[in-house]
Formats: sequence, C-alpha cells, structure tokens
Amino acid sequence: MAQPTHASIITIGDELLIGQVIDTNSAWMGQALNNAGIWVKRRVAVGDSWNDIWQALDEESKHADIILITGGLGPTADDITKPLLCKYFGGKLVVDENVLAHIKYLFEKVFKRTPPFLDRNLKQAEVPDVCTVLHNANGTAPGMWFEKEGKVYVSMPGVPVEMKGLMTDLVLPRLQRHFTMSAIVSRTLLTFGIGESFLAERIKDFEEALPAAIKLAYLPNYGMVRLRLTGTAAAASTITPEIDKQFEALKKLLPDVMVTDKDEPMEKVLGELLLAKKKTMATAESCTGGYIAHRITAHAGSSEYFRGSIVSYANDVKETLLDVPHEYFTTVGAVSEEVVRDMIKGVLREIKTDYAIAVSGIMGPGGATPEKPVGMVWVAVGNKEEITTQLFNFRFDRARNIEMTAMNALNLLRKFIIEH
Repeated sequence: MAQPTHASIITIGDELLIGQVIDTNSAWMGQALNNAGIWVKRRVAVGDSWNDIWQALDEESKHADIILITGGLGPTADDITKPLLCKYFGGKLVVDENVLAHIKYLFEKVFKRTPPFLDRNLKQAEVPDVCTVLHNANGTAPGMWFEKEGKVYVSMPGVPVEMKGLMTDLVLPRLQRHFTMSAIVSRTLLTFGIGESFLAERIKDFEEALPAAIKLAYLPNYGMVRLRLTGTAAAASTITPEIDKQFEALKKLLPDVMVTDKDEPMEKVLGELLLAKKKTMATAESCTGGYIAHRITAHAGSSEYFRGSIVSYANDVKETLLDVPHEYFTTVGAVSEEVVRDMIKGVLREIKTDYAIAVSGIMGPGGATPEKPVGMVWVAVGNKEEITTQLFNFRFDRARNIEMTAMNALNLLRKFIIEH
C-alpha cells in the first residue's frame, strides 16, 4: 500500500489571530486535499512576524510532505511572505514578465484604474528565482511552488477566490502528479434531533465491529450530527466496496433520525426535495430577520423552488403585509402559535407558493419576560390545506438561537413535505 501523503496548512496574518478575519481558507483546503487523497496533518496560523513564519516553515516540514501557505502576498509593507520565502529557499527576487503583463492587463483593462499602475504594483510581479510561478487568473499575486529536500511548499494569496482558483486549476493537479497518492474514500450521513452521546450509544455495536481500515467520525453542529465513514487504501476500488457495505448498514440503524446520506446542509436537502416534487416555498421571518431565506438562496439553482421572503420584523409589518390581526399583539403576543399560523397564511397568499415557513421568537439578549424567556421560538410550516406548529426553547446566545431556529424550521418543513 502507498504511504499516506501528508500536508500542513500555514495561514498568515495578524487579522486571523485576533479574529478580525475568519479563516475559511483552511477548511476549504482541508476538504479539497482530502478529496485528492492527501491527509491534512496540521493547520497552523501565524501573525505577520518574520521569525514566526520562518519557524512555522521549519516545524511543518518535519511533519508533512506538502506545506501550503496562504496570505502575506499583497503590495503593502506588512506583506512579508514573498521576501521571506526568497531568503528561506536561497533565491533572489526577479521580475516575472508574464506576471507583470497580467497585472498591467488587470489594472488597465479590467479595473480601469486611474492612475493605471503604481510602482508598488510592480513589486507584485517580483518572484523568487528559485520557484515555479503559478498563474493567478483571479488576482495580481501569483502562486509560487518550491521544492526542498523532497518536500513541496506552495505559497498562495489569502483572498479565498484566488486561493481556490490556484488550488483547483494548478496546485492539486500538480501535487497528484508529483506524489503517489493513497485513496481516501468517505461517506457521510446527516442526522437531526438526536444528541451525539445518544447517537454513539445507539450505534456502539456497529462502531466496535468496524474493520480496522475504516474509521467513524462524529461531527456535531446545531442540533445535527454528521457521521462520516473514512477508509484508506492504495486504490479506491479496494476500499470502496467495504465502505459502501458498512455505510448501508449504518443507514439501516438510523432511519428515524437520518436526514440525508450525502454530505450536504439541511437547506440543500430541502431544496432537492422541492425540486423532485416540482413545488415551491417561501418564508415569513420575524426573529431570524431573513436568515432562513439567506441559507436557502446561498445555493445555486434555488430560484427553481424558492419564491421569496417577507421579513416582518416589526409587528405592524406583520399586520399590513401578512394580515396578522392586531389584537394578537395585545393578547397572546407576537411570539405565539396564533401569530405564526397567520404568518403562514399571509405569505402563502401574498407570494403564491406551495409551502411556507414562519418564525417568531425572542433571540436575546433582551426582550424576554418571565413567561417568554430568551430562546423561546414558535415555528410554523405548511401549505393551504394544513399548518403544523412547534414551540422551541433554545436559551442560547443570540447567534446560536438564530441558527437553531433556522435549522429546526427547515427540518420541520422537510418532514411536513415528506409526511404530506
């Protein structure tokens, strides 16, 4: 069997360490590398410090065959990655004419900047003469490929769209040619409404009986738990039949809590269900402020099944746009079963759709009463014939309450469509 190929990811930037920018690059890169048959050994974030970056390169080369670096390639003084790499690999900076031509094209023809080109932009065309330049079709900073003592180092911009383009078009294909990869085969299913510990107890015998070459991982998040089976072999054809066999056995143990046997989010599952039935939906959102609609429309093709949303955050908007009776707000209150029922009726009528979701709740930290604490949410789903409601009490912080409301509302509509 081929030895596993290991990678380390180094992300550079003070903004990552202080939380000003969230590191989404590492997560995306980890998935892409795994799909290519490369195990991610470590992920390291360092600030804009020469010594810290240098030490990270030294340390990660002890653990990995591939060291992928993002960030610090801009035209400003705090971007030190390129000169550091030049010294680290014993080269000197030279102007790459192809990179220079690309930068001028972007500034003069695409961006149409005035003045079209600054002296500091010329610096971005400089690369170490000991690297292989990787063309960045989406930006001005090129990727750089280095080799040293059998290890491969690749430096890429920190801008996600630029990094992803380089990884997809150039880096991953080149890595797969450079190394002999073992096959990594995974299958994932999504469960909802059961805690991780209860789930583990339920499938304990299954997990204990798994072959040594197959591992089970639990990935909990906002009321959901993803279960991932992963196996490694010299070739996918060797491990895939056994993975498939075990995955089918796992699915049979969880028919009541399994949402999907694919690694996809809840809103995508709901969208595929609507597409299959050639139906549409809409949302009437109060406490989530349009977040449910945002999750749905984040996926390409959602216009085929998502009609729109009425964000009725204020009570008078619920009255005027959704015809919720005014007396509800002085009797049962905005966070009530009666209100979300009428929100469903109103959005079905106004947007002319097949199904709808309505939510009203108290996300916090303020706005609570003894009778209606933070995290209390009424959710309704339905169609013109029937409406189903459910009361939730999450009592987390505001962000998590919104997330939990969205996930439970999407799942409630998914179940409603299946049952009806």
